[in-house]
This record gives sequence, structure tokens and C-alpha cells, in this order.
Amino acid sequence: MAALRKISYVASLLVLLMADLCSPVCVEVPSETKAVQGYHMKLQCISCMKREEVSADTFVEWYYRPEDGNDALIYEYRGGPLESLGTGPFHGRIQWNGSKDMQDVSITILNVTKNDSGIFTCNVTRDLNFEIHRPSVKRSKFIHLIVTEEAEEDFTSVVSEIMMYILLVFLTLWLLIEMVYCYRKVSKAEETTQESATDYLAIPSENKENCVVPVEE
Repeated sequence: MAALRKISYVASLLVLLMADLCSPVCVEVPSETKAVQGYHMKLQCISCMKREEVSADTFVEWYYRPEDGNDALIYEYRGGPLESLGTGPFHGRIQWNGSKDMQDVSITILNVTKNDSGIFTCNVTRDLNFEIHRPSVKRSKFIHLIVTEEAEEDFTSVVSEIMMYILLVFLTLWLLIEMVYCYRKVSKAEETTQESATDYLAIPSENKENCVVPVEE
């Protein structure tokens, strides 16, 4: 699962990079929802601006709600990253991973613990800078994070592993068949050569000068 998560993470970064380099198009990639205790976990929140030609002031708030608790503000961005709580379970364990254009406002939880399971809410508020007025647009994204002690075996990885073994067995059988075929072909060629040599030796000496040993292709 860890390998697949890394691949998915790299693929997401490549998609975002391509979108940033090629055009102003923003791609909203969903966040991973499963983390492993003791590892870092990126909570991905991408909120695309619908009108790129209009500048905006963006404010971000991250809330956390445990399975049996209430929402609590754990992180906010107001012109710069700002950890909201001086104390608390996430103090010193949150890292800002947002982009410069503020369309990616993701954070990373460092050293995830079992107690981090719960619902994370990403609130993005944009104040659009029009000449006459400044309308405000707000969007929210929810991430239900589940933390496990060990990485769970993913169904896709299991299927991929089974297909790999099937392919390996098929290639092995094909190689054995090719080896047997080549061996029989070489053996048959050697038998033909030996028979031709035996027939040649059986001809009387006086007739060998006028005899041509047939060669089979």
C-alpha cells in the first residue's frame, strides 16, 4: 500500500506540474484517506479558481473533528501559514504544502498517530478583487482520515502481484517449450548427419570417389 500511495502521490504532483506549466487549468485531485501510524500524511485540498483573470485574497482554515467530538481549528493561512493552536494534539506536527497561486492549500500531518483518525475539513475563502465590490466565495472539502498500525494490503496490489506470478509462470513454460523444441531439432540434425556418415562409410572404397554424400537441409 505504501508503494501505491507513493506512486499516486507522485502522479498527483506530475498532474499538478503539467497543469501549472502548460496552462492555467487547475485539476482537483482527491486526497488519500488512509494513513499508517508513525508516517507523514498529506491531506490534499485543491480548490480551483473559476475565474483566473480575477485576483483574489485567499484565506484557508483547517478543522479537525474526532470520531466522537466537535470541530476544532488546527491550522489557518492568512497571508502566510499560521498554526492556530498553541497547544493541542497537532501542535508542531502540521506542515504547510500549499502552492503559490493558492489553488492547492494542502497540509501534511507529521508522525501520524492512531488518535489522528477523524474528519478534517478544509475551508477556502476567496475575496475577489473587483473594482466596484469584493464578493466572497467559500468552499469546503471533507477528508475522513483512517489511521492504521500497519499498511493494509491493497486489492489492486494483490491483483498485480497475482498477474505478475501468472506472467512469470507463462514465460517459464514458454522458455522450457522453446528449449525442448531446440534440443529436439539439434538432436535430429545430429542423427541425420550420423546416418549420412554411416552410409558413406558403408560404400566400397572404389566407389567413394564418384559418390556424393547427400546433405539434407
